[in-house]
Amino acid sequence: HAALSRRYVLCEVVSEDPRCRQCIEDRALGLAVRDAITRVHGDYGLACCSISFTVKYLNAYTGTVLLRCRKDSYRLLCSALPFVRFLESRGQRYPCFLNTLHVGGTIRTCQKFLIQYNRTQLLRLLQNCTNEEERQCIQKSLLSCSLTEEQSQIRDEEDDDGTE
Repeated sequence: HAALSRRYVLCEVVSEDPRCRQCIEDRALGLAVRDAITRVHGDYGLACCSISFTVKYLNAYTGTVLLRCRKDSYRLLCSALPFVRFLESRGQRYPCFLNTLHVGGTIRTCQKFLIQYNRTQLLRLLQNCTNEEERQCIQKSLLSCSLTEEQSQIRDEEDDDGTE
């Protein structure tokens, strides 16, 4: 059963270039991560990380990315992520970096972390509001940052031994 243990790495794509968000796609991100692993850990590192590595979730609008890998190779993966310097799409390179937010044993723990993280970010924005309209807009967003009953019942088919 230990061979099935996985880790989920939650990241955000950070870029100064607003066009970068438009080019975020599974394939481009997967290639950028694999390239970084090869540069940092060589072919051996790439072989270790490639087993069950996948871009499990990606939201181009928010820049949120969820990567899956085997439990025994997540440290190799995480140590290579800072070396992702750009995403390539249609011959264009967009400078960016991946900010690792959380590493979890299940998709569910990553979702819970992300909700809490987004709430914290919104509270920071709320403190910096300049007018009432902005304030109300952010307060509305804060209220929507909660797991619904339906979402909390969703269990990922790959939730393994439940360890964090």
